[in-house]
Amino acid sequence: MIDKANQMKTKKQGSYWMVKQEPETYSWSDFVGDGVTDWSGVRNYQARNNLRQMKTGERVLFYHSGKEKAVVGLAEVVKSAYPDPTADDVQWVAVDLKAVNALKNPVPLAAIRYDKRLSQLPLIRQSQLSVMSLTKDEFDVIVALGADKGRKT
Repeated sequence: MIDKANQMKTKKQGSYWMVKQEPETYSWSDFVGDGVTDWSGVRNYQARNNLRQMKTGERVLFYHSGKEKAVVGLAEVVKSAYPDPTADDVQWVAVDLKAVNALKNPVPLAAIRYDKRLSQLPLIRQSQLSVMSLTKDEFDVIVALGADKGRKT
């Protein structure tokens, strides 16, 4: 059960996101090569609900799951939710994302787990979730880590 504090936090989220993908299936390099891609094929209800909330212009972190386990790039929502062309059921949606830039340094899951500012990140609490909402602070911390700012020496 979600408590009131988490409900309030959730309401403040929504303009920052993270999407996860196995690089063997669709890597950051593939995404950059395509420029824009439809984020389709999501078949998890919570991830689908997150896709439905994404709005044009919102920022997205691109996370390589699988063996690499690291945030590797920044993207932007360029088309909000529409019926998923890969689904036979209208309940599923897709969004279009545009690759913006790679992080100077990938931010590994180990660094995310180590950083107390990221302790509530859905990536840690719900590791199987492929599309997740982030707070502005969580987003900014990860971007700073990827730019080499805010790293602990």
